[in-house]
Amino acid sequence: EGNVAQDCRRVCRQDENSLWVPSTPQEMGNHVLHTTFMGTDNSSEVTKSRAKRLGDAIGSYHLSIKIDLMVSAVLQVFQLATGHMPRFLSRGGTMSEDLALQNIQARLRMVTAYLMAQLLPWVRGRSGFLLVLGSANVDEGLRGYMTKYDCSSADLNPIGAISKGDLKRMLLFLSKKYPDFDVLAEIANAPPTAELRPIDAATATAEAGHSQTDEDDMGMTYEELGYFGRLRKISRCGPVSMFRKLLVTWNHLSPSEVASKVKRFFYYYSLNRHKMTTITPAYHAEAYSPDDNRFDLRQFLYNTRWTRQFAVIDDMVAEHPETDKDKND
Repeated sequence: EGNVAQDCRRVCRQDENSLWVPSTPQEMGNHVLHTTFMGTDNSSEVTKSRAKRLGDAIGSYHLSIKIDLMVSAVLQVFQLATGHMPRFLSRGGTMSEDLALQNIQARLRMVTAYLMAQLLPWVRGRSGFLLVLGSANVDEGLRGYMTKYDCSSADLNPIGAISKGDLKRMLLFLSKKYPDFDVLAEIANAPPTAELRPIDAATATAEAGHSQTDEDDMGMTYEELGYFGRLRKISRCGPVSMFRKLLVTWNHLSPSEVASKVKRFFYYYSLNRHKMTTITPAYHAEAYSPDDNRFDLRQFLYNTRWTRQFAVIDDMVAEHPETDKDKND
C-alpha cells in the first residue's frame, strides 16, 4: 500500500479502493503501453521480429499490421486525379516520385498511430484514449532526415532531444543491466534503416535486414551529426567557424574533405529547418536540441547556398598546403 500502489491503480484504471497491484513490470506495461509495428512490402522480417520481441519484453499490447492497403488507396486516388502512377527510383521512376512514395508510407503511419490511440481502448473494453509517442531523435531533426507529419509527429517524444549516440549507449547499458531485455542490444547494434524503399536483396545485410540505411541516405554518419550539432548550438558555430574547428578535430581528413562535409551539413540543415517549426514536444535532454519552438530561436528560413560562408571556406581550403593531399595516404 501507499502512494505508489495508488498511482499504479490510477494509471492502470483499476479500482482505487482495491488492493490490486501489478505482479510484474510487464503486467503494468500491458495496461499502459500499446505498440504497433506498421509494416509494408518494403519492411524486413528482421525489424518486424525485433518489434515483436521488444513488445513482449516490456509487456505491451502489441500488434503487427501492414498498411499497404492504405498506401495503395491513396496512390489510386492520385492516379484517378492525375492519370499518373509514381514509381520508385529502382523501378524506373524519378527521385521526386521515389521520395513521394516513401513519404506517403511514413505519413500514413502517423494517421494509423492516432487511429489506434483513439480506438484501442475501445477494442480492449476500456474508456478514454491514448497519447501517441514519437520516435525521432535529435540528430534526425538536426539533419532534417524525417518526413514532416510522419511518426515523428506525436503528442510527446521521449527521445526527441536525445542524440543517436546517447540512445545507443542507453540501450546497451539497459541490455546489460537487465538481461531479459537482450533484444535492446540487438536493436542498438542494428544499422538504422527507414525501410521505405523496396529491398534490394543483393545489397541487404543480415544486421539491417534491408538495403536502405539512414547513413547512406543522409550522406553523413550519426557520429558526425553529433559533432555538427554540438558545434552549431553549444559553440554557436556558423559554416566558417565550424570548418576551422573541425579542421583541427578531424585532422585525419584533408581540408577539402572537411569542407565538403561542413557544406553538406549546412545545406541540409537549412533546407529542412522548416520541419522544426512543427516538431513534437520532447523531453529536454541534449544541449544541442534543434527544437526551435522551445529552446532554439534561430530562424527557420535560410539561403541554402550559404554563398558568402561557403566562398570563405573555399578560399581557406585553397590557401591550405594540404588542399589536394589525402592525409590517409
